Amino acid sequence: MPRSVNHVASRARRKKILNLTKGYWGARGNVWTIAKNTLEKGLTYAYRDRKNKKRTMRGLWIQRINAGVREHGMSYSEFIGKLNAKGLKLNRKVLADLAMNHPEAFAAVINQVK
Repeated sequence: MPRSVNHVASRARRKKILNLTKGYWGARGNVWTIAKNTLEKGLTYAYRDRKNKKRTMRGLWIQRINAGVREHGMSYSEFIGKLNAKGLKLNRKVLADLAMNHPEAFAAVINQVK
């Protein structure tokens, strides 16, 4: 009996990878083994950097809050300490947005904390 190989499935598997690597530089986009390795590494980076993005954004928010607070003669740590002592439940993302786009509202928050 002849050997049966599912060419349709294996070709579809390769085609799926090669479609995902379309536009990559050189052989990374059209040579099966190189494309497969490149895609796996790229997906690993994507997973890792989705976690790192959260870390980076929190740092950015802290810098923006610090800049906004220093205009009112206070340090970031002092501001966050007083904010928690007063029991105001504003996260860093909201505070950074207020400091950047709504300085008068941010000033009101600082006055409430002082």
